[in-house]
Amino acid sequence: MFPCLIARYDRYVVEIHNFMNNFKTAILLATISGLLVVIGGAVGGIQGSLLFLILALALNIGSYWKSADLVLKASRAREVSLEEEPRLHKMISEIAELAGMPKPRVYLMNSPQPNAFATGRNPEHAAVAVTDGIRELLTERELRAVIGHEMAHVSNRDILISTIAASVASAISWIGFIGFWFGGSSRNNGGNIIALLLAPLLAGMIQMAISRSREYEADADGAEFVSDPLALASALQKIEMGAQRIPMKVPETTAHLFIMNPFLGMNTRSMFSTHPKTEDRVARLTKMAASMEDAERGTKDMNSSYQKKRKQYGNESKSRVKGRLDRDESPLARRARERTEREQSKD
Repeated sequence: MFPCLIARYDRYVVEIHNFMNNFKTAILLATISGLLVVIGGAVGGIQGSLLFLILALALNIGSYWKSADLVLKASRAREVSLEEEPRLHKMISEIAELAGMPKPRVYLMNSPQPNAFATGRNPEHAAVAVTDGIRELLTERELRAVIGHEMAHVSNRDILISTIAASVASAISWIGFIGFWFGGSSRNNGGNIIALLLAPLLAGMIQMAISRSREYEADADGAEFVSDPLALASALQKIEMGAQRIPMKVPETTAHLFIMNPFLGMNTRSMFSTHPKTEDRVARLTKMAASMEDAERGTKDMNSSYQKKRKQYGNESKSRVKGRLDRDESPLARRARERTEREQSKD
């Protein structure tokens, strides 16, 4: 009973963590949007804010629509067919089925750094890319968990969320730049100058915070897809060590797409990092694994208890039937008792 209750409690804790993570993302998006209104109002009023936001959205939505092709081309990823990589295709197809989404296109990157990413504006136009380095470093179990993580990004529409955050952050940066150099009367106000200088920095910090929160969510969902949080935890530790030692030649603007920051060796400060600390991610996954084990143990205990009760009730039912037969004085019942007594006496 107690393992079952503990498992149920741990499951609620995980669900609360996921809710709080999504809530945190919503708060950060609202904050960065509010910052746009404030800084835009300091330069050109509400009309100026809307103008820059529309311009930023137009540019970023265009890149979002073509994001898959742009990122794949920038990372020099090569699409591989089922005939070329049957095992990798089979693995991705199985995980896609577990995730309840269409199978994405499969790409390989000729890079010794262990890493992977997913891109695409929706599950129907998704692609998963892995490096040569990650295939050489990880076990099949760990690679499955990594692919589960990447497909969780697509399933959760994280690329859309990051596009919205990037759009607003870009608008704030443009407003800050134009306001500082061409702001006219606003330049004579010391407070406005400070706001114009700090706003883009703050917007970038919020954008990175959103990226980190989506990584936690993809970790949890990806581990659930493959039912193996410990495999993902082990993979993250190996990938971190590889990313610190081996550089990767990709545009810095694509860093947030990878399962591990490909520029990890540059020692980026945590507040500007696109990814959470690996030890924090591993700790969450370890706790998730313990919760899943408790749930499985609780289910087994419940099944065992049910079988015992079922056997008990079955035996009790037979004894009740025998009691009724012993009390029955009908000729048929007496002959049955006599036959039973004769068989017992022979024994």
